Amino acid sequence: MKTTQPPHIVYRPVTGSSLAVDLRSLRKVHGRGRQAVIALHDFNHAIPRGSFTAVMGPSGSGKSTLLHCAAGLERPSSGSVTLAGQELAGLSERQLTLLRRDRIGFVFQDFHLVPALSVAANVALPLRLAGRRPDPCRLEELLSTVGLSDKRHRRPGELSGGQQQRAAVARALVTGPEVVFADEPTGALDRASGRDVLGLLRDAVNDLDTTVVMVTHDPQAAAWADEVLVLADGRLVDRLAGSEVTAETIAARMAALEV
Repeated sequence: MKTTQPPHIVYRPVTGSSLAVDLRSLRKVHGRGRQAVIALHDFNHAIPRGSFTAVMGPSGSGKSTLLHCAAGLERPSSGSVTLAGQELAGLSERQLTLLRRDRIGFVFQDFHLVPALSVAANVALPLRLAGRRPDPCRLEELLSTVGLSDKRHRRPGELSGGQQQRAAVARALVTGPEVVFADEPTGALDRASGRDVLGLLRDAVNDLDTTVVMVTHDPQAAAWADEVLVLADGRLVDRLAGSEVTAETIAARMAALEV
């Protein structure tokens, strides 16, 4: 289900673009003067629509900064970000907020569900915030897809961690986003629950043509992706794709990088 952009925002899509995210000469500096820390160095990469990309790297490598800049949560110090066909440079904070609300989905390690709301209400929340009435059939379909139809009236505190994250995935998908950004979505889950969540993200790519960009430290999680980007010191130092994307190969590359 595609969303309609608010009429007061001028979106400038890249005509005929097959890219979901396009990052050009991206640079991010935290602080100033002697205290300045370069989190991203001249980063260039394009992510096709309908693909699953995992971002890995040691602590402090810039992977979370990359995700935040790509998702419009942080502004880069220089360079350009084109997200879902929209150039982010020059957009106001309100325009960025509406772009994220209407066309982007987010899944975080901490589930960020509203404790006082039911599962169904949490999933429908992005639509409510946009002033849109949830389609009951669409909502039921999502709850069924994530295996929570029988938990629709429960509150988050009554669910396991895996069930809460599945609700968060459904919430991320309820607006029919073009891109879903996931930041360590399995970091707080056991292995079985993590596989369930990764399977949902993989199905969103395969069945809904959604683009998923996921930061993870886990080679097993990254192996669900189509490509793996490896960062070190704010630079793209390795990329795995195709038959290279296996947990064993990813773990070996990460181990070599640590050495």
